[in-house]
Amino acid sequence: MTSPFSDPSILVANNADVRLKQIGEKILHRERISFEDGVALFAKGSLSYLGALANWVREQKHGDKTYFNRNFHIEPTNVCVFACKFCSYSRIYSNREEGWELSIEQMMHIVKSYDGKPVTEVHIVGGVHPKMNLDFFLELLRTIKAHRPDLHIKAFTPVELDYMFKKAKVPVEEGMRLAQEAGLDSLPGGGAEIFHPEIRKQICEDKVDAEGWLHIHKVAHELGMHSNATLLYGHIESFSHRIDHMDRLRQLQDETGGFNTFIPLKFRNMDNDMSYLKESSVIEDMKMYAVSRLYLDNFPHIKAYWPMLGRQNAQLALSFGVNDIDGTIDDSTKIYTMAGSEEQNPSMSTADLVNLIKQAKRQPVERGTLYNEIRDYSEVVLEEMND
Repeated sequence: MTSPFSDPSILVANNADVRLKQIGEKILHRERISFEDGVALFAKGSLSYLGALANWVREQKHGDKTYFNRNFHIEPTNVCVFACKFCSYSRIYSNREEGWELSIEQMMHIVKSYDGKPVTEVHIVGGVHPKMNLDFFLELLRTIKAHRPDLHIKAFTPVELDYMFKKAKVPVEEGMRLAQEAGLDSLPGGGAEIFHPEIRKQICEDKVDAEGWLHIHKVAHELGMHSNATLLYGHIESFSHRIDHMDRLRQLQDETGGFNTFIPLKFRNMDNDMSYLKESSVIEDMKMYAVSRLYLDNFPHIKAYWPMLGRQNAQLALSFGVNDIDGTIDDSTKIYTMAGSEEQNPSMSTADLVNLIKQAKRQPVERGTLYNEIRDYSEVVLEEMND
């Protein structure tokens, strides 16, 4: 076992807390844990206990394999009609001095800058701009696919899609079909925040609700598309709110099987309306990853998004259930740098990612967006890598 923690069966057997011992036995017997079990793990589980169990589950599913991909981001705009209190990124439409709005030509310039480079994915998310409508983004998708058909387009959160579809007066089913036909390959996980209405009302009341978010992902799955899911943690939510969120995801995954990855996203408090809140500690972060791995038994992968968490903490998370650390990014995202993340210039070469994974005694594997394995870098000498 590459985890720094003890054999989980020993920890479970010797645990003095009867409830935690029972939950641990369920996990070791591959039984699904309950809502109440999930809350108890957050409330009572020690870091070592959660880490050992989560690492055991991770290694049962993936061994030491740790995935990354070669990707870049396009952020069409940070101008947004919504005013989420946790957001440091967007600028409201009526006050656009610090905003940007990219044309299709400008975004294609970004795409073309990667011509001849071995990237496999473009990730497109941004603010909700009233003038960037469904037709605008369908044209963007078609233009990217015409230029580079093999590039996987992972784009648009349900927050963006819900607004596009309502403005175009098309039902979700038709809007998703049109997007898929134009070239959309999969959905990212953003915009989920916290599903529970008690919290959602306080931090992002005016955008698509939990039911709308889940419905868009369900329709995507029914069309044969895959997607990711996220949770924004470490602000005003309780442990039960986190488990409620993951429980809704687990239920939809039971129904469709369309989610690839779950990504816990740490709340960052710089320059937003919730700056008065203290950020979660590294210990709390690692517990979040571990419980995610234990609760979401039907999700294949748990990802630590390194530009948000920082590369050292992302490396640490590989012992707490995480088996994916995202991609090269290439300094192409501002969403977390504007919120105060450790990574102010988020870019890592393939060699950097491989080295980070190897330092954690894990097996680095380059993947496509849908987790097709492209190359195992276990035996590759870093000095011989071109990037």
